Amino acid sequence: MMSDASHRVLDREEQFQNMRREVRAGLDLTSSAGDKELWQGIERKVLSDPELDDLTSGERHALVQRLFDSFRGLDILQPLVDHPDITEIMINSHREIFVEQEGEVSQIQLEFESRERLEDIIQMIVSGVNRIVNESSPIVDARLKDGSRVNIVLPPIALKGPTMTIRKFPSEPMTMPDLIGKGALHEEAAELLQQLVRSKFNIFIGGGTGSGKTTFLNALSQFIPPDERIITIEDSAELQIVTVPNLVSLETRNANTEGKGEISIRDLIKSSLRMRPNRIVIGEVRGAEALDMLQAMNTGHDGSLSTGHANNISDMISRLETMVLSGAELPISVVRQQISSAIDIFVHLSRLRDRSRRVTEISEVIGMKDGEVLLNPLFRFQERDEREGKIIGGLVQVGKLKRIEKIQMAGLGEWLSEYIGRYHKELEDSDNKVN
Repeated sequence: MMSDASHRVLDREEQFQNMRREVRAGLDLTSSAGDKELWQGIERKVLSDPELDDLTSGERHALVQRLFDSFRGLDILQPLVDHPDITEIMINSHREIFVEQEGEVSQIQLEFESRERLEDIIQMIVSGVNRIVNESSPIVDARLKDGSRVNIVLPPIALKGPTMTIRKFPSEPMTMPDLIGKGALHEEAAELLQQLVRSKFNIFIGGGTGSGKTTFLNALSQFIPPDERIITIEDSAELQIVTVPNLVSLETRNANTEGKGEISIRDLIKSSLRMRPNRIVIGEVRGAEALDMLQAMNTGHDGSLSTGHANNISDMISRLETMVLSGAELPISVVRQQISSAIDIFVHLSRLRDRSRRVTEISEVIGMKDGEVLLNPLFRFQERDEREGKIIGGLVQVGKLKRIEKIQMAGLGEWLSEYIGRYHKELEDSDNKVN
């Protein structure tokens, strides 16, 4: 038997649907009016409806907001997008919605009024960034106005119905001190990375899905000197580089309905080389564009940054090899030589079992040995304990930087001497503890 609370929820939903139909039918505001005029029209309608007299002022405002969002926002998704603690929204079908909040995923008791309504929202999102998604082209990446990343998969690929995943980003990009405060890395590692970015080391960030690669790339980019010219290249623009005025952001474009007009990451990398960049930042490499990225790094565009998916640094190197080979028939030795000469530093991020995102390894590329890319580990994550479900641990310095030419050329020799002195002292202290 249904409880009184359940009846009230159904009544409220019925009131919303009735009011929405009345607003749509009785007010010619949804298409031509501005946002303010539409809001005022909905507000008048809600305040004058005698059937809503039992609502509190807060409930009336919430109803006005929901009605407005259903015409101009993302309907039932808008409060979820606006919620500061929700980091991911997963729509498996119009009746099934999950959210991630503080690292935990849970289903919420919201659903779209119909499959067609969800499809309308999807088309509104993709059209806003000049993308196309339909049955013949059922997969697309897009973004919201606030920069949130959106992935959409339509039937017949998605069996339950239209599927959409929204990865949210903070309105203000996280800084390195923010990441230190969250325990993602410690000050010593952050200081080293700051000097490496200033010295134009080519840095590649690897990690699994949701490990924080884009967030970390944004934080690293804040160390780029503000007098440089930066070109960013992404599938869907989501990077937030706020400290460099001379910034050009480029975004790929899908083919049109006739299969023409596609602009790929490879096209954008080639074009960026003619735009006089000091550095190129590639949001993520997934395929043959890895070869173009490596060639750009090898042809005078030092200080470039990028990310990729992998389980550890060794796997990232293997994945880069596979990506390059997908775009060019080259001997594997040549590919590895390209990687070893182009990339200076690999940073790996992981999402640990307590849902925390940590930097788990920083390694330097120091050349080739026996046909393999040779790494010099600088920092590794060491777990010390686990308390109340939280992992206790952090990065431990396990090696010192060997390729220091770029640091010296950047005029940071004094810092380098201090860094090496500190490293040797830490080693001595560590040895004394062991002895």
